[in-house]
Amino acid sequence: MLRMRNKAAGARRHRLIYLLSVAQRRLQRWMAAQPSSEVTPAQAGLLFILGKQDGVLMGEAGAALDLGPAGISGLVDRTAAAKLIERRADREDGRAWRVFLTPKGRTALAQAKAKAAEVNAALTDGFTSAEIDIVARWLTSIQNKFPRELSRDLSKELVRDL
Repeated sequence: MLRMRNKAAGARRHRLIYLLSVAQRRLQRWMAAQPSSEVTPAQAGLLFILGKQDGVLMGEAGAALDLGPAGISGLVDRTAAAKLIERRADREDGRAWRVFLTPKGRTALAQAKAKAAEVNAALTDGFTSAEIDIVARWLTSIQNKFPRELSRDLSKELVRDL
């Protein structure tokens, strides 16, 4: 069982789980509702990965986006249907697929980068760089404290106990 405590004695109790959950949902809904959004936030994430390394294996893209095999497969299907990417069989392993940007995908990537810069500016407005550094460090620490593998292990324990 996980046991984590704030080290500061008498630390103020925030509803961090609730606040984080609501913030994530509101941001995702807002981004998806933007009229200039040609791509979903998830598709933009895939395009960002391919912008850094075109031709990545689907499994690697899924790991980078914290998606399992079914999640990345569906995302790749939808993004390929939008003609933003294309799948090609890996030359060395016929069972594996690599994903590549199309010209339309490169244009969408440039637009997504510009939109991400706007959203990041709105998210950080009113905060100092030092404050944002702390928020970024805290959000990153969540990934380390609750790794993907741990969540699978906990799910297996819950199912076993049912």
